[in-house]
Amino acid sequence: MSAVMDKREAPVVAAAPGAGRRTRFNPKYLPLAATISLFVAMGALGSVLYDGFFSAQVFLNLLIDNAFLIVVAVGMTFVILSGGIDLSVGSVIALTTMVSASLVEKHGWNPVAVIPLVLLMGTAFGGVMGVLIERFRLQPFIVTLAGMFLARGLCYLISIDSISITNEFYSSVSQLRIPVGGDASLSISAVIALLVLLAAVFVAHCTPFGRTVYAIGGSEHSAMLMGLPVRSTLVGVYALSGFCSALAGVIFTFYMLSGYGLHAMGLELDAIAAVVIGGTLLTGGVGYVAGTLFGVLTLGIIQTLIAFDGTLSSWWTRIVVGALLFFFCLLQRFFTARAPRR
Repeated sequence: MSAVMDKREAPVVAAAPGAGRRTRFNPKYLPLAATISLFVAMGALGSVLYDGFFSAQVFLNLLIDNAFLIVVAVGMTFVILSGGIDLSVGSVIALTTMVSASLVEKHGWNPVAVIPLVLLMGTAFGGVMGVLIERFRLQPFIVTLAGMFLARGLCYLISIDSISITNEFYSSVSQLRIPVGGDASLSISAVIALLVLLAAVFVAHCTPFGRTVYAIGGSEHSAMLMGLPVRSTLVGVYALSGFCSALAGVIFTFYMLSGYGLHAMGLELDAIAAVVIGGTLLTGGVGYVAGTLFGVLTLGIIQTLIAFDGTLSSWWTRIVVGALLFFFCLLQRFFTARAPRR
């Protein structure tokens, strides 16, 4: 009897959840891991092949030269996460440079007043496209394509020629460098891009707006059934993209010190490529803003490798980017095929 009681009273030790199982890599992180690995591999390759490649300033130049692309790609990330697309970003950048140059040089406006005005203009432009997409259930591709033609055409109403910016404020900002240790430094534009990136990471992962964007990209119908503010979020996504495009236009103005209707031609394709290479699914719902940063840096390091080589045509950049896009589209297809069905 005592033996029976001892057996009953013996504590039952439950197996820990997952005990005996092997930790498996979540396939949704595969595109992001591939992008980071590719960037590190390219950096290592350049360091081995070329003298002076492995230096802090070379890598900081990736941020300096691509600051405007980082900003516009952040806005594009939110759009693609929601399951949409924005083809107007390059034209909005050009329009921002033209409006800024015209107001500052031809009409004598203070840059402190011009910059908030063009940011408001870009936000309103994106918001109107968002209303058309959400209210009338139009395809984002068609609406933003119309926005692309409209913004580019408005540039030529202002001027068909390039407008140089000689204002001291723009010149000072474009030349200002912030030391980060040793001989390395960052431009104001790169600092702005990093701040935008950090803010976007917070918005995407720590706010109801960001969670709603992911939910809409996963299934808009399910998001509506959950009571999420789908309509206002869709408008907000395109307004955010318009704001980022206008801010990228301001940075581009610092970079080029001019306004021109042909600025940022095809930049929307570079932004989409950076987002896809950064691991965001074109179908929406899966992706990381931090991945977009590595997507942009990957594009930048390809250009840097070609520049250090000196014997290859710049068109090789497009060839390599095209090959990478094919690879990452196949990787995304593999991910969606392996993802468990609910």
